[in-house]
Amino acid sequence: MVRRRGADGRIPVRTLDRGASSSAAAAEPTGYPGGPYDTSLLVKYEHHVARHIWFGEERGPKKELKVAGHGLKLNSRVPLALPPQMESWVSRSGLASLQRTSLNKIDTNLVSAFVERWHLETSSFHMPFGEMSITLDDVACLLHLPIRGIFWSPQDVTEELAVELAVDYLGVSQSQAQSHVRSCRGSYYKLEWLYDIFVHHRAASSWAYATRAYLLMLVGSTIFADKTFTLVEARYLLLFRDLDGCSGYSWGAAALVTLYRYLGDASMYSCKQLGG
Repeated sequence: MVRRRGADGRIPVRTLDRGASSSAAAAEPTGYPGGPYDTSLLVKYEHHVARHIWFGEERGPKKELKVAGHGLKLNSRVPLALPPQMESWVSRSGLASLQRTSLNKIDTNLVSAFVERWHLETSSFHMPFGEMSITLDDVACLLHLPIRGIFWSPQDVTEELAVELAVDYLGVSQSQAQSHVRSCRGSYYKLEWLYDIFVHHRAASSWAYATRAYLLMLVGSTIFADKTFTLVEARYLLLFRDLDGCSGYSWGAAALVTLYRYLGDASMYSCKQLGG
């Protein structure tokens, strides 16, 4: 017997043959070829990249994801040797390890292969031998970030608040902040702009402003890397208002949540880029 797929790629329930019982038809699984038969859990599999690949549909001409990585830029912009006044804050923040753990080169084919097996409903990779996931212990071992402490996710900020934050905590003028946020077309700061602020305040010995710009540039290039490849969300500046209190955050948990979110986005066929 030949069973045909429907327009959505699913295998429909077989119509009853003469003499077949209704219970036998009801017990027969339905689902996606090469994918889950029970669709009650992986409810977004219809839009999953793996479903499209099964039918020979790739993401685009390049097939693999474009991964947001700033390793080379970070090495050229962010010096490992900081003034003692800044080094004290950076080391206490728990983020100093990010200076040395950024990748200079990313194997996009390998990353794409893993993303094709990621499911956002379970936050795990579905492998031929079973499920596996990325844990807080992995984050602690690989990135050396603290996984104990306050878990606080900054709320979204408006463009007006992004301007106020830049004035209060990055030491720029009102007009400069307004012009920059307007050019970003949202509540963002450009990484290049943050680098210029860092250089300016370091030369002027304005250590608090320089340190905030440095740390925001650091996380915006690593654990909070945005798919725009050039911007960092302004809301993360809220985490650096109190430089002495940065050490109290669970940076590892924040990094893992961000990675889960971006992996979930990238597992969808319509997504072409991966951040985090």
